[in-house]
Amino acid sequence: MSLVIVGIDEAGYGPLLGPLVVARASFRVRDWEPSKPAPDLWKLLKAATCRKASDKARRIPFDDSKKLKRPNDSGEPLTHLLRGVLAMLALGSAGRRPVTDIEFFEAVGVVVEPQVWYEGEPLPLPGYDTDSRCAAVGIDANSLASAMGEAGIELLDVRAIAIGERTFNHIVKCEGNKSATTAMAIGQHVRHAWERWGGEPVEGGPRIVCDRQGGRADYTGPIREWLPDAAAAIDCGSGTLHTVEQSDTRSRYRVASQGAGTPRQATLSFEVDSESAHLPIALASMTAKLTRELLMARFNRYWAARAAAAGVELKPTAGYYTDAKRWLGDAKTVFTADERRTMVRIA
Repeated sequence: MSLVIVGIDEAGYGPLLGPLVVARASFRVRDWEPSKPAPDLWKLLKAATCRKASDKARRIPFDDSKKLKRPNDSGEPLTHLLRGVLAMLALGSAGRRPVTDIEFFEAVGVVVEPQVWYEGEPLPLPGYDTDSRCAAVGIDANSLASAMGEAGIELLDVRAIAIGERTFNHIVKCEGNKSATTAMAIGQHVRHAWERWGGEPVEGGPRIVCDRQGGRADYTGPIREWLPDAAAAIDCGSGTLHTVEQSDTRSRYRVASQGAGTPRQATLSFEVDSESAHLPIALASMTAKLTRELLMARFNRYWAARAAAAGVELKPTAGYYTDAKRWLGDAKTVFTADERRTMVRIA
């Protein structure tokens, strides 16, 4: 029997500028016994993967993006994120090998909010404008493919949702809270997993694992919102939503629908520091962070050009609160009041 594991994580929940990105990474593990817990993909793929960027065997690191992103003044801050995500995207005959940011966005399914600061010609992925670096992607992909083949593991997808500033602010105004922005994107990923793999005859269905959102411990309400067909089945007695565990570190649920159409089921877990416990979430974290960083590079390129044309020197920003305030002060003569209202997140 095979098991589908879906990891979901976000990047950019806290900043004042730039998008919020929520990504998922989905894997299938074959020859899995239902009585056993979800497998450790780092252990199964230890021939090709590791957690630390300084691995002597040059294995590919996968971990929380905050641990793998290098300092901005290092010259290549995204090198480890790019290496892992691009190697995964290149797997298989239908693999993608993007060399520009636009190709990357297409590969992970990102639709960029139409703002002038995200427009412009494609930009080369940092460091991937050389033949040797591009060839290294193929070598890493082959190493991953070999390890995954031996372990009976298949990458199903890597996808990301980018919520731009205008959409972010609209959701906050409509829902009255900031957490609704992340919940909306998580819900889209959960629905995809439910509809795509929830009908497979596996005990407990796909395992959907997400980093815990803030201080929330009870996710029964969001699960019902994300899976309206399951909620309807539960209300009429042909479905269930069972709380398996609800502790300080993990909330775990099983949801099932036996109503009209295909019977479906899934197990959802929301865990503290989940990026360090599950490789699929680590890959989702890396994908979300990389997507946001590439979008912020576009943001900074556009505004630096506008500032230069106005005779203003403008240093780039990562968009986080303190530095965003510095940047807004430096750029106050460059943008209009309407542009400021659009680009600054209200929560």
